[in-house]
Order: sequence, then C-alpha cells, then structure tokens
Amino acid sequence: MSELNWLDWVALILVIIGGINWGLVAFNFNLVTTIFGSMPTVEMIVYVLVGLSGIYLAIISPKLAKK
Repeated sequence: MSELNWLDWVALILVIIGGINWGLVAFNFNLVTTIFGSMPTVEMIVYVLVGLSGIYLAIISPKLAKK
C-alpha cells in the first residue's frame, strides 16, 4: 500500500476547504470572500485550484479506494 504523495494531500486539503466553504455559503457566509475579498484575482485562483483538486481527486479515486 503506497502513501499519499504531496499532490494528493494538497488536493484533499483544498477540497475539504471548498466543502467547508460551500457549507458556510448555505448560511450566507463565504469564507474565501471574507479572507480574500479585497483581492478578487486571488479569490478566483482559490476557486480554480479547489475545482482542479476536485477533478484530480475524481480521477485518482480508484487509487485512493485501494489504500
């Protein structure tokens, strides 16, 4: 059984952050906007990275299921 590599960990952390943020959005609180509100470009980069992380995890999920 192989260990998770650094990219797997980064993707997992970003997806967890994204999930928490979506949960907070349900209560009209956007954590990413609160943190990066004055930096819309950085905010957009965070959203893109979270989205790419979700795609990455969907692709490698069979590998993760074997661990």
